[in-house]
Amino acid sequence: MRTRPYIPLLIFALFFLLINGYAFSALTLVFPPVVYSWLWVIPTILFLAFSYSMIRLSVNGPTQLFKISAHSLLIYFVSMLVFVLATVLTDAYRLVLAMGKYFSDGTFNFPQRPITGIYISILLGLLIIIAFIYGIIKGKYAYRVIRHTLYFDDLPEAFDGLKLVQISDVHAGSLKNPKAVQKGIDLINKQQADLFVFTGDLVNNKAEEIKPYLHHFSQIKAPLGQFSVLGNHDYGDYIKWESDLVKNQNLQQLKNYHAEIGFRLLLDEHVKIEKNGQHLTLLGIENWGLGFGERGDLQKALQGTNKEEFKILLSHDPSHWEAQVKNSPSKIQLTLAGHTHGMQFGFEAFGFKWSPVQFRYKHWAGVKQENQRILNVNRGFGFIGFSGRVGIWPEITLIELKKNSLKKQDINFI
Repeated sequence: MRTRPYIPLLIFALFFLLINGYAFSALTLVFPPVVYSWLWVIPTILFLAFSYSMIRLSVNGPTQLFKISAHSLLIYFVSMLVFVLATVLTDAYRLVLAMGKYFSDGTFNFPQRPITGIYISILLGLLIIIAFIYGIIKGKYAYRVIRHTLYFDDLPEAFDGLKLVQISDVHAGSLKNPKAVQKGIDLINKQQADLFVFTGDLVNNKAEEIKPYLHHFSQIKAPLGQFSVLGNHDYGDYIKWESDLVKNQNLQQLKNYHAEIGFRLLLDEHVKIEKNGQHLTLLGIENWGLGFGERGDLQKALQGTNKEEFKILLSHDPSHWEAQVKNSPSKIQLTLAGHTHGMQFGFEAFGFKWSPVQFRYKHWAGVKQENQRILNVNRGFGFIGFSGRVGIWPEITLIELKKNSLKKQDINFI
């Protein structure tokens, strides 16, 4: 039984009240009093609808009202927060001017807010609203290929130039547009990869969620095979089941669907990928993530391997790389993960990237190299929770392996 969130809602209500009060004090310069008096109607309705649906969540589970109110409140809140931050900068500038005047002639005169600054703040808030609307309608299916060329001195010669495609976090229960998903599948196959890997979270909770998309994902083919691992959502831990038996049956059915799609599911084990008389070792573990279940057994997956082998590890959660992989006595040259989604919200441009998820994960997207080992975190193919993506687009990763440790890692975007 879920507890009703009265205290969190009260804390949020107080913060929400302060944010709106500060913002509306600035808007008095733009709107006449009769309009200003009605400004409170919008946030009040949004908050009451969200609060009601949150309280009923413990009884009815997620409803359409909850989804609509949560998304509307999120868009409003983030746009208002951006407006407030821009206004704070304006007010800080006013304070600097006032303090300068005080120290020069002893009088303190706080100048009025410049109307231009208010208009700029409004424009920024409107841009955020537009970005969220785009992210909900189009952005969540705006699949992009991100290319990495990675160099290793111990890569077997036969695999020099190998192309590997990675996707992660399909979350089939959230997908509602089969035509858009097919475009993503076509983009995957267009890369003509030698090897395909999927790094977990095929569904949100139940195995049946993937059934409408079995045909789509079964189209993915690679000459050296298609391999997968499980993510934290695949175990069904986030909903209530009739019994442990039913929950276990659901997990087994999901494993069967991996096989039906054509994915070789790796469960704390490894396989050897053969080419021209040489091989590399592909390992896959069950989900291991700080705060998300530490099921995976890396040592079990490594049994039967040796230190000289070139190894690629599929591990859903990047916190596993930080905790166990990057300093493992048995060197694992490349780890492929997902899980973070880049929080489906952030900013990436001109080599700079930012997302709130960085406060939870040390490395949350793209390539990281440490201790002569490389981690790549895929931003996810699907979405969950927030039904959209803003600035952090769904990703298809294309990695080319090259034999040369002296080269700089190349990262290219399409």
